[in-house]
Amino acid sequence: MSTATTATTAATAATAMTAPSPPAGFRTSPAGLACGHLARHARHFGPVLPVVATVLLLCAPPGRDDARVSPADAGSALLVLWCAVRLLRTRARPLTPLAACVLAAPVAGCALATLTSADPAAGLPGFVRYAQVFVLVPAAVALLLRDHRDARLVAGAVLLTALVQGAVGVHQYATGTGASYQGRDLRAVGTFGPLDVMGMSTAVSLGLVVALAIGLAPPARAPRWVRPAALGCAALLTVPLALSFSRGAWLATAFAAAVVLVLAGRRIALRTLAVLVCAGTVLVGGLGVGTQLIGERLTSITRVTAAPDQSVTDRYAMWAAAVSMWRAEPVTGVGPKRFPAHRDSHASLALSSGSDTAGAGRGFRREPLLSPHNMYLLVLGEQGLIGLTALAGSWAALAVLALRRYRAARRQRAGDADVGLIAVGLLSWQLFDFAYADIGGPSTMLTAVLLGLAAWWALGPGRTDAR
Repeated sequence: MSTATTATTAATAATAMTAPSPPAGFRTSPAGLACGHLARHARHFGPVLPVVATVLLLCAPPGRDDARVSPADAGSALLVLWCAVRLLRTRARPLTPLAACVLAAPVAGCALATLTSADPAAGLPGFVRYAQVFVLVPAAVALLLRDHRDARLVAGAVLLTALVQGAVGVHQYATGTGASYQGRDLRAVGTFGPLDVMGMSTAVSLGLVVALAIGLAPPARAPRWVRPAALGCAALLTVPLALSFSRGAWLATAFAAAVVLVLAGRRIALRTLAVLVCAGTVLVGGLGVGTQLIGERLTSITRVTAAPDQSVTDRYAMWAAAVSMWRAEPVTGVGPKRFPAHRDSHASLALSSGSDTAGAGRGFRREPLLSPHNMYLLVLGEQGLIGLTALAGSWAALAVLALRRYRAARRQRAGDADVGLIAVGLLSWQLFDFAYADIGGPSTMLTAVLLGLAAWWALGPGRTDAR
C-alpha cells in the first residue's frame, strides 16, 4: 500500500471517530426512524416541491377583486425561478431539440402577433401571460419532474386540491352561501368566488380524471386499498362537479373519462363505468342533490338553436365576433389581449353588456364579457392562422407523443404506465374544455401544470432514463 493511500485511510478513520453522531437510542427509536425517513423523502422530492406548492396554493382564496396577482401566480413565478437556478447550478442541457420546438411554438406565434398588431405595447401583457401559461411554467414543470414518483406527487396534489375545493363547494350549496344562480346563492364555486365560476369546476374535473386514472391503473406494487379509494374519490367528486352547474366542465369530464376508460382496457372499463354510474345516481339522484336544477342545466345543453338562454346567445355572439376579427386580419390577428377593444365593432346586437355576478361573500357586480370563452377562436381572432397553427400544433404534438408513449409503456408493462394514463387523461380534458373556455383566473395555473406534466411524459426532457 502506498504512503498516500495509507494517509488517506488514516484521515478518514480519524474523521469518522471525531464526527458527531446521533445517540444510539435515537437512531433506533420510532422518532429517529421517522425523522430519517422524512429527511430522505425531503431530499428526493425537494426539486418538485415548488410544483406541488403552486397547485396547493389554489386552495387559498384569491384575495381582493382588484388583485392582479393570485397566490398561485406568485407560486408559479417562484417555480420558474427555482427551475432556472437549478439549471444554472447543474449546467445541464435541459431540453432536446424536439422538446424545445414543441414547447416554444406557442410563444413564437404570439410574439409575431404582438409585433404586427396596431398597438404592440397594448398586446405586451397578453404576450407575457401566454409565455407564462403555455411556455415558462410547463417547461419548468417538465424539467423539474425526474421520475414517475415526482409525477405521482404532482397528480396527488391535483387530487387533494380537487377534494378541498369540492368540499367547500358542497358546503356552499348546502348552506346557501355559494355564487348566485337563478336568484339563489347555491352555485358551488369553492374558494375562487363568483368572479371565477369556472375555477372550482376545473379543479374538481381534473381531480376526478386523476382519481379515475389511478383507480383504473394503480401504480405497480401499490397497496390494495389504492384502487377502491381512488374510485371512491372519483365518485365523490361527481357531486361538486354537478353542483358547479358548468356545462363545459361536464362535457369535458365525460370526454376525458371516456378516453381514460378506453385506454385502460375494455373489461375493467365496463366494470368501473357501471360502478361510477351507480354511485353518481345515488349521490346526485337518490339523495336529491340539486336534481331539478341539474336536470334543467343538462336540458339547456341541447337547446342551442331553439330558445337558448342568454349565456348561450352571448357565447355565440362572441364566437362570431372572434371569427370576424380573424377575417379582418387573417394572418396575424388583431393582437394579444385586443379582443375587448375590437369586440363591439365585430359583435352583433344580440350580445348583452355583461353578466351578473353575486354571492359567495361578494356583492352584486356586472362583469363585462371580455373573451369568447373558446380558446381556439380567441387565438384565431387575436393571433390569426399563424398563432393558432403554432399553439394547436404544439398541443397536437403533445397529445400524439403522449399517447404513443403510453401505449409503449403498457405493452412493455412499464412501472410508470399509470402516470401516462393520468397525463393523457388530463390533456384530453384540457383540449376538449378549450372549446368552451379560455385562460383567465387563478385556475389557469392548473392548465400550465398539467401541460408541463403532459410534456414531461410525452417529450421526456427531465426524465432520469432520458438523461
